[in-house]
Amino acid sequence: MKRWPKKLADLVGGGLFLTLFIVFVIQVTARFGFNKPMAWTDEAAVILYVWVILWGAAFVVPEREHVVFDLVWNSVNRRTRQGMKVVGNLLIGALSLWAIPGTWDYVHFMNREGTPVLDISFMWVFFPFVLLLAALVVRSAWGIWQAMRGVGLESELRL
Repeated sequence: MKRWPKKLADLVGGGLFLTLFIVFVIQVTARFGFNKPMAWTDEAAVILYVWVILWGAAFVVPEREHVVFDLVWNSVNRRTRQGMKVVGNLLIGALSLWAIPGTWDYVHFMNREGTPVLDISFMWVFFPFVLLLAALVVRSAWGIWQAMRGVGLESELRL
Protein backbone atom coordinates (compact mmCIF):
# COMPACT_ATOMS: atom_id res chain seq x y z
CA MET A 1 0.00 0.00 0.00
CA LYS A 2 2.86 2.42 0.65
CA ARG A 3 4.02 2.12 -2.96
CA TRP A 4 0.99 4.01 -4.35
CA PRO A 5 2.68 7.46 -4.24
CA LYS A 6 5.55 6.09 -6.34
CA LYS A 7 3.12 4.49 -8.79
CA LEU A 8 1.16 7.73 -9.04
CA ALA A 9 4.37 9.73 -9.64
CA ASP A 10 5.40 7.23 -12.33
CA LEU A 11 1.97 7.45 -13.97
CA VAL A 12 2.06 11.25 -14.04
CA GLY A 13 5.62 11.21 -15.39
CA GLY A 14 4.71 8.63 -18.02
CA GLY A 15 1.61 10.59 -18.97
CA LEU A 16 3.62 13.77 -19.35
CA PHE A 17 6.19 11.97 -21.50
CA LEU A 18 3.50 10.31 -23.63
CA THR A 19 1.82 13.68 -24.16
CA LEU A 20 5.18 15.20 -25.12
CA PHE A 21 5.75 12.38 -27.61
CA ILE A 22 2.30 12.82 -29.17
CA VAL A 23 2.77 16.58 -29.48
CA PHE A 24 6.18 15.97 -31.06
CA VAL A 25 4.72 13.53 -33.60
CA ILE A 26 1.97 16.03 -34.46
CA GLN A 27 4.61 18.73 -34.82
CA VAL A 28 6.83 16.69 -37.14
CA THR A 29 3.88 15.43 -39.20
CA ALA A 30 2.40 18.90 -39.64
CA ARG A 31 5.73 20.52 -40.46
CA PHE A 32 7.27 17.92 -42.76
CA GLY A 33 4.27 15.90 -43.89
CA PHE A 34 1.87 18.74 -44.68
CA ASN A 35 4.27 21.71 -44.77
CA LYS A 36 1.96 23.46 -42.27
CA PRO A 37 3.89 24.03 -39.02
CA MET A 38 1.75 24.66 -35.96
CA ALA A 39 3.03 27.15 -33.41
CA TRP A 40 1.15 25.58 -30.53
CA THR A 41 3.10 22.32 -30.87
CA ASP A 42 6.45 24.11 -30.42
CA GLU A 43 5.21 25.82 -27.28
CA ALA A 44 3.51 22.74 -25.86
CA ALA A 45 6.63 20.62 -26.49
CA VAL A 46 8.85 23.08 -24.61
CA ILE A 47 6.45 23.31 -21.66
CA LEU A 48 6.03 19.54 -21.51
CA TYR A 49 9.79 19.04 -21.75
CA VAL A 50 10.32 21.29 -18.73
CA TRP A 51 7.66 19.37 -16.81
CA VAL A 52 9.00 15.94 -17.81
CA ILE A 53 12.57 16.75 -16.77
CA LEU A 54 11.72 18.43 -13.47
CA TRP A 55 8.97 15.96 -12.55
CA GLY A 56 11.27 13.06 -13.33
CA ALA A 57 14.13 14.48 -11.29
CA ALA A 58 11.83 15.22 -8.37
CA PHE A 59 9.64 12.13 -8.18
CA VAL A 60 10.53 9.38 -10.65
CA VAL A 61 14.29 8.84 -10.79
CA PRO A 62 15.57 7.17 -7.59
CA GLU A 63 18.48 8.87 -5.83
CA ARG A 64 20.81 5.98 -6.63
CA GLU A 65 20.20 6.56 -10.36
CA HIS A 66 21.21 10.23 -10.36
CA VAL A 67 24.65 11.03 -11.73
CA VAL A 68 27.25 11.02 -8.96
CA PHE A 69 30.98 11.43 -8.62
CA ASP A 70 31.82 8.49 -6.39
CA LEU A 71 35.62 8.30 -6.58
CA VAL A 72 36.03 9.66 -3.04
CA TRP A 73 32.96 7.77 -1.74
CA ASN A 74 34.43 4.42 -2.78
CA SER A 75 37.82 5.17 -1.23
CA VAL A 76 36.67 5.96 2.34
CA ASN A 77 35.38 3.85 5.20
CA ARG A 78 31.76 3.41 6.24
CA ARG A 79 31.86 6.01 9.05
CA THR A 80 33.24 8.67 6.70
CA ARG A 81 30.55 7.81 4.15
CA GLN A 82 27.94 8.31 6.83
CA GLY A 83 29.31 11.79 7.55
CA MET A 84 29.52 12.61 3.84
CA LYS A 85 25.92 11.50 3.32
CA VAL A 86 24.65 13.57 6.25
CA VAL A 87 26.60 16.69 5.26
CA GLY A 88 25.70 16.36 1.57
CA ASN A 89 22.00 15.90 2.27
CA LEU A 90 22.06 18.69 4.83
CA LEU A 91 23.55 21.08 2.26
CA ILE A 92 21.16 20.10 -0.53
CA GLY A 93 18.13 20.10 1.75
CA ALA A 94 18.99 23.40 3.44
CA LEU A 95 19.72 25.18 0.15
CA SER A 96 16.53 23.84 -1.39
CA LEU A 97 14.49 24.87 1.66
CA TRP A 98 16.09 28.32 1.58
CA ALA A 99 15.30 28.67 -2.15
CA ILE A 100 11.62 27.70 -1.94
CA PRO A 101 10.20 31.07 -0.77
CA GLY A 102 12.09 33.12 -3.36
CA THR A 103 11.32 30.63 -6.09
CA TRP A 104 7.65 30.57 -5.17
CA ASP A 105 7.56 34.39 -5.18
CA TYR A 106 9.00 34.43 -8.69
CA VAL A 107 6.76 31.64 -9.96
CA HIS A 108 3.71 33.31 -8.45
CA PHE A 109 4.79 36.67 -9.93
CA MET A 110 4.92 35.04 -13.37
CA ASN A 111 1.19 34.37 -13.08
CA ARG A 112 0.69 37.79 -14.67
CA GLU A 113 2.12 36.66 -18.01
CA GLY A 114 1.05 33.91 -20.35
CA THR A 115 2.80 32.00 -23.08
CA PRO A 116 2.50 33.65 -26.50
CA VAL A 117 0.46 31.00 -28.31
CA LEU A 118 -1.41 28.88 -25.77
CA ASP A 119 -1.72 31.68 -23.19
CA ILE A 120 -0.80 29.31 -20.37
CA SER A 121 0.24 31.22 -17.27
CA PHE A 122 4.00 31.13 -16.81
CA MET A 123 3.27 30.24 -13.20
CA TRP A 124 2.21 26.79 -14.41
CA VAL A 125 5.17 26.53 -16.75
CA PHE A 126 7.68 27.11 -13.92
CA PHE A 127 5.73 25.46 -11.08
CA PRO A 128 7.51 22.08 -11.32
CA PHE A 129 10.71 23.79 -10.17
CA VAL A 130 9.01 24.53 -6.84
CA LEU A 131 7.94 20.89 -6.69
CA LEU A 132 11.54 19.82 -7.37
CA LEU A 133 12.84 21.98 -4.52
CA ALA A 134 10.22 20.61 -2.13
CA ALA A 135 11.07 17.05 -3.19
CA LEU A 136 14.76 17.74 -2.60
CA VAL A 137 13.99 18.89 0.95
CA VAL A 138 12.02 15.72 1.66
CA ARG A 139 14.58 13.46 -0.04
CA SER A 140 17.41 15.12 1.88
CA ALA A 141 15.65 14.69 5.21
CA TRP A 142 15.04 11.04 4.35
CA GLY A 143 18.69 10.66 3.28
CA ILE A 144 19.88 12.07 6.61
CA TRP A 145 17.55 9.73 8.49
CA GLN A 146 18.81 6.74 6.46
CA ALA A 147 22.45 7.73 6.96
CA MET A 148 21.97 8.06 10.71
CA ARG A 149 20.56 4.53 10.70
CA GLY A 150 23.51 3.29 8.62
CA VAL A 151 21.39 2.48 5.57
CA GLY A 152 22.78 2.98 2.05
CA LEU A 153 26.44 3.36 2.95
CA GLU A 154 27.74 0.49 0.85
CA SER A 155 30.35 1.04 -1.81
CA GLU A 156 28.87 2.17 -5.11
CA LEU A 157 31.66 0.55 -7.12
CA ARG A 158 30.13 -1.10 -10.17
CA LEU A 159 32.18 -2.94 -12.76
